[in-house]
Amino acid sequence: MSAPAPSPLAIVDAEPLPRQEEVLTDAALAFVAELHRLFTPRRDELLVRRGERRSEIARTSTLDFLPETAQLREDDSWKVAPAPAALNDRRVEITGPTDRKMTINALNSGAKVWLADFEDASAPTWENVVLGQRNLIDAYARTIDFTDEKSGKSYALKAADELATVVMRPRGWHLDERHLQVDGRPVPGALVDFGLYFFHNAKRLIELGKGPYFYLPKTESHLEARLWNEIFVFAQDYVGIPQGTVRATVLIETITAAYEMEEILYELRDHAAGLNAGRWDYLFSIVKNFRDGGAKFVLPDRNAVTMTAPFMRAYTELLVRTCHKRGAHAIGGMAAFIPSRRDAEVNKVAFEKVKADKDREAADGFDGSWVAHPDLVPIAMASFDAVLGEKPNQKERLREDVSVTAGELIAIDSLDASPTYQGLVGAVQVGIRYIEAWLRGMGAVAIFNLMEDAATAEISRSQIWQWINAGVVFEDGQKATPELARKVAGEDLAAIRKEIGEDAFAAGKWQQAHDLLLTVSLDEDYADFLTLPAYEQLRG
Repeated sequence: MSAPAPSPLAIVDAEPLPRQEEVLTDAALAFVAELHRLFTPRRDELLVRRGERRSEIARTSTLDFLPETAQLREDDSWKVAPAPAALNDRRVEITGPTDRKMTINALNSGAKVWLADFEDASAPTWENVVLGQRNLIDAYARTIDFTDEKSGKSYALKAADELATVVMRPRGWHLDERHLQVDGRPVPGALVDFGLYFFHNAKRLIELGKGPYFYLPKTESHLEARLWNEIFVFAQDYVGIPQGTVRATVLIETITAAYEMEEILYELRDHAAGLNAGRWDYLFSIVKNFRDGGAKFVLPDRNAVTMTAPFMRAYTELLVRTCHKRGAHAIGGMAAFIPSRRDAEVNKVAFEKVKADKDREAADGFDGSWVAHPDLVPIAMASFDAVLGEKPNQKERLREDVSVTAGELIAIDSLDASPTYQGLVGAVQVGIRYIEAWLRGMGAVAIFNLMEDAATAEISRSQIWQWINAGVVFEDGQKATPELARKVAGEDLAAIRKEIGEDAFAAGKWQQAHDLLLTVSLDEDYADFLTLPAYEQLRG
């Protein structure tokens, strides 16, 4: 076999990394270049379509199930492909970025699945993108280890049969990778993340009795799912593995995708593994799409919008019903609590809330759920064990009692809660702290005992923007205004400076984070994604 032709991909403005040649091989880059050539034009068209759909929502302030696909929804005969053995039991999934320590701890966590995240829990520095891939390659080859320089503690993998199954999440369609370009044009980050991972690991994963499994983020329509399916078909042929080896779980974390769940499963049916119900990105999507829809679309404080809110319950119930009707897994939301090593009472209260949340999901018919910390794995496991017993899932529970109307999914005003001044303060505090860490290359950040990712920052800045533009008056009589937001942000920045000291403040990205949060929260033109202007400021 002749050597592959030199890749047209150029590595641009990137510092060399240890062992990067093992990831950025000529053959792997040629594969990514081919993905770019074949599929980026359609990606571009679908991003334009997103804007057109958003304009239509702005005009009508409503959404409905698609009339042109009604026949597909009414056809009970089709199902997704049966789950492979490695993905049949997903009762607890842990999420996190692909740094070396997290890779080992997540695989060892006792969870059934690890969502290895190149998306919201990973700031896309070149180091995180490339070394994250290297860490996964090392994990599958069992050559991975890690020693913490501060504590001296060493980490190594457990026996193969004790490790979580990896489901990898690439970046969303909207993000580009500036360090890999073709003819001066950046390659979509999704194709970089998927392409490098698939090329290096697909065959090895099959040998390990698993396969290349993916979570697909930020999907807004079944046409975007169709594009992923075309990529999977091409990729499997390219490396010479059987069609249907790839499996994908789609995050239903946009309001438009909630109206196309069956269509999304249908487009991916030979490669579909399930759907997942998120919260923060879903709420962010509601604000983004209905931001000019008036008072009835104004969300209260984010912590008041639990999964038991009527419109959120409609969404999760419909998701379980849809998945089980089509033979797919329904995966629940995130328990983001980070246990305290110093406050047992905080842990006790939080663990009770986590247990109640996971008990509810298991009782509703979900087949599994997410946690952010290994200490939560046993709590979530107990909730699902109590319902599932020895069964790997509960897909036989068809939830035919569920009937959700189009209006119920966007009945935001069905929730009896209002924005508060403390909610504004919290949004500013979390937004500044998260963005500051992100600009330093950290995507998963512990803030106020919760593990936060980019979705947290998105809902925080979206709520500030929405409350100001809707003229919300808080319970204390203060009106949400740009001036009030600037005042709260200035006070928080001063408090941070006082708390951490001048040296630590100067060494961080605090002023930059403060300024960026206010820019995306106060600009008249609402930025589609905070991570787009943030990426322009991300070094590395």
